[in-house]
Amino acid sequence: VVTFHSLEDRMVKAFLTERTGNAPGGSRHAPVAVETRKPSFDLLFKGAREAGEAELAANPRARSAKIRAAVRTNAPAWGAMKGRGA
Repeated sequence: VVTFHSLEDRMVKAFLTERTGNAPGGSRHAPVAVETRKPSFDLLFKGAREAGEAELAANPRARSAKIRAAVRTNAPAWGAMKGRGA
């Protein structure tokens, strides 16, 4: 997924974090959640990648672009994200 604005990137990052099973567990004082799902995506690389110097020289508009990539697994789809409408 290619994003050009920080809010877009934040949404993509939150989605991939949740769907890869890397979401934080919450408070260490709270009981452990019993519900666990198999990750529906595997990250191709950690974090976002940005354009290199050669790309920026050829295309200055690429300076704000970030790319995040993941591969769909065989696990069932999760449905809507937590805190979001359907």
